[in-house]
Amino acid sequence: MSRVTITTKKAKYVNKFGKLILSDGTILNGEGFGYSTRVFGELVFNTGMVGYTETLSDPSYNGQILTLTYPLIGNYGVPDPSIKDSDGISKFFESDRIQIRGLVVHDLSMVASHWNMSMTLDEWLNKENVPGISGIDTRALTKKLRTSGVMMAALVVSSKEIDDEEIKKQLATTQDYNSEKFMDIVSTTEEQVFGNEKQTVVVIDTGVKNAIIRNIRNMGYKVVKVPWNTPIEKILSHKPKGVVISNGPGNPQNCPETIDAAKSLIEKNIPTLGICLGAQIIGLAGKADTYKLKYGHRGQNKPCINLDDNHVYVTSQNHGYCINPDSLENSDFDLWFTNADDKTVEGIKHKKQKCIAVQFHPEASPGPYDCKFIFEKLKTLMEEDTSAKK
Repeated sequence: MSRVTITTKKAKYVNKFGKLILSDGTILNGEGFGYSTRVFGELVFNTGMVGYTETLSDPSYNGQILTLTYPLIGNYGVPDPSIKDSDGISKFFESDRIQIRGLVVHDLSMVASHWNMSMTLDEWLNKENVPGISGIDTRALTKKLRTSGVMMAALVVSSKEIDDEEIKKQLATTQDYNSEKFMDIVSTTEEQVFGNEKQTVVVIDTGVKNAIIRNIRNMGYKVVKVPWNTPIEKILSHKPKGVVISNGPGNPQNCPETIDAAKSLIEKNIPTLGICLGAQIIGLAGKADTYKLKYGHRGQNKPCINLDDNHVYVTSQNHGYCINPDSLENSDFDLWFTNADDKTVEGIKHKKQKCIAVQFHPEASPGPYDCKFIFEKLKTLMEEDTSAKK
């Protein structure tokens, strides 16, 4: 009987000065870890208990300083980023790098141990030039964000004492998250092909997670990933069986080219699925409106009700914007899913065309397979015999 060797490593990029300064003037002192630098971004929180590797590499977090509410972080380390699946997709990460600007935790584990570990969390952050801070009362911080709403913040990690006033001045002149343009940062700049099957699904990359591509591949389709601003003519040149508009960061109204492509996909009745940011883009393409939530939905435990059968699904989510439910009445969509906690829009279906969208992440599988049927729903739309409109 063979024995499994459990790798154990100690944190080494730790014991630095650390400050988290909020735009409302709050100053939180902690212990810096990871890379020594200063960053500015929107401060948000995630309530997930596991999965920091996937979370930190999720492009939807680009531009944000992330607070993890689970108290102990880093105990199982980080796997090897170079390990790929048969399609060349990273096996354990949602993109090819850390996407957050900074990390806030209560207690960073000084020792990491796991059979699949290649480095510690602080080592990963240092390698990718991302600062982290520990020793923060993340419960109190989360309550503040729930009460006041998400806000801009500065995270500073240094080997020397940190000047509060200098950082405050910089923070006051930093561009607000809502007006930042992220697509040229998170989207592919050229087409990428996964697989060689005859039937193709085009993924419009507005910050796509690797798990979305993997789920489409598992259904038996070739995937062509295209840039966020690809015109409809180029999308149609691939003769897609269907199209997926992906998740991603920022305000959906900053993606006008993607909205235009979505309008054409709806008009031509190409089977289309929108996920997260993609759902908001599809909503805007179908005459609905979007707005910003006070503190967003970020976690693995968000209950959503399927209005088709009244079943509740526990979903994984990561978004700060949402479709306005009041705008659906005069739109091209019917409400499909609603959030059991706050009644926000979690899914829509086009009244006539083959277009569906969900605000949650069906590829994330926190349950572990609660919502993968969304991909099967897309497959059903793609395999129906009714021909697309000309």
